[in-house]
Amino acid sequence: MPISFGNALVKNFLGKAPDWYKVAIIVFLVLNPILFFLVDPFLAGWVLVAEFIFTLAMALKCYPLQPGGLLAIEAIAIGMTSPEHVKHELVANIEVLLLLVFMVAGIYFMKQLLLFIFTKILLGIRSKVLLSVAFCFAAAFLSAFLDALTVIAVVISVAVGFYSIYHKVASGRGTAPDHDHTQDEHFTELTREDLENYRAFLRSLLMHAGVGTALGGVTTMVGEPQNLIIADQANWLFGEFILRMAPITLPVFILGIATCVLVEKFKVFGYGAQLPANVRAILEEFDNQQTEKRTNQDVAKLWAQGFIAVWLIVALALHLAAVGLIGLSVIILATTFTGITEEHALGKAFEEALPFTALLAVFFSIVAVIIDQGLFKPVIDSVLHIEDDGAQLALFYLANGVLSMVSDNVFVGTVYINEVKTALNEGIISREQFDMLAVAINTGTNLPSVATPNGQAAFLFLLTSTLAPLIRLSYGRMVLMALPYTIVLTLTGLAGIMFFLEPLSAAMYDLGWISDVVMEPSSPISGSGH
Repeated sequence: MPISFGNALVKNFLGKAPDWYKVAIIVFLVLNPILFFLVDPFLAGWVLVAEFIFTLAMALKCYPLQPGGLLAIEAIAIGMTSPEHVKHELVANIEVLLLLVFMVAGIYFMKQLLLFIFTKILLGIRSKVLLSVAFCFAAAFLSAFLDALTVIAVVISVAVGFYSIYHKVASGRGTAPDHDHTQDEHFTELTREDLENYRAFLRSLLMHAGVGTALGGVTTMVGEPQNLIIADQANWLFGEFILRMAPITLPVFILGIATCVLVEKFKVFGYGAQLPANVRAILEEFDNQQTEKRTNQDVAKLWAQGFIAVWLIVALALHLAAVGLIGLSVIILATTFTGITEEHALGKAFEEALPFTALLAVFFSIVAVIIDQGLFKPVIDSVLHIEDDGAQLALFYLANGVLSMVSDNVFVGTVYINEVKTALNEGIISREQFDMLAVAINTGTNLPSVATPNGQAAFLFLLTSTLAPLIRLSYGRMVLMALPYTIVLTLTGLAGIMFFLEPLSAAMYDLGWISDVVMEPSSPISGSGH
């Protein structure tokens, strides 16, 4: 019996999302104008932020672009922000958008080499603890010089390859492809148990790598976009930035790696899953088959991708061009030297990144609302007016951390560094206090923000990737798995700010490793982005 036109509209709205979810989004859309016009714009702004975070948390029920986009469109329509401000945020973040469009696609064309290397690592390191530390350390090291999104894109590409190998073999044994929850019953009991363990195994490696991007990204001025903004405002060069941050970043890195070891060893917070023996056998069989049938043409492709990988690392480390443009060069070189010339073959590479690029554009619309409605202003003003230097440092660190958990950490860092730069130019604070506040801002935006996927762009990219539903990696599960890291990184950073930063900075100054730089007053930097 055909359904009515009205029921068809309801069924089409947000597609296969649960009915309760559809009702929740409709309630949000009705509630927001009422709050904005009749109650309080400030309250309406915070409610909108909470609603957007809700759409992220429900990413496995419905991709956040559609419900989040509806909220953003309504916010612009009722005047919570303007199209011009949204455009300004997008222009300010053009490098991030280019990165997602081109770099992630470039990594797609490197997948043969990545799968070859990481298969050897995965099969060669049998200890799960050592393997987890290897993933965390490698992600940290690379993120100190490359972009965290690039690093996590590599790890996701590898994990997708591993999952596909196992699933292809499992499907070949008479089972159905596993693209949603309803198909699990097609697996035999043994295969289903292996599958769940394998998912848990991949989830843990991905989370270790994700946290690793934060551990490394905080250490250098090129690790995260806000680091570069802070270094520019403080007139710090590459080496001085590392030294300034070292009293915080060094103990954080050591205890971060120790946390990686402990959660794996004691199998807590969703960690500790081992690679199932059956899955290992499948991966070893696959590796042997690939080795046997690898032709000279295949070997030539691996060598070509290897040289392109070297170009990628050198170009990113030396900042020869915008990250997205380097990614475009990778696409051109990789496809040229591996024989990929058809348009439809090129198009597949862009399928993963473009939905997230659109989602990030929606996210910047929410950031524009945060700015226009002054949602962070009370917190910023209260912290800036703390007179005790030590307490001010600690509160700056915590305020940046809390705000970065719910918003764009680059926006938060930019706002705070501009405020303290203005205070320095007006003689309200000393150069010494400015330097320590800059350290507190940088570490605050980078470390506590691992608590939520929206706090770290790399985590958000992972949450909304095609891999997340396959391995059952939800928003709540990411928050839970990040919790031990959040506690350790946040408290270690806070202890460093309160007890180590001032004496160690003074010691480095006495040794001549760092120096006071007299700065000319400069205009604040605008813009935000991950």
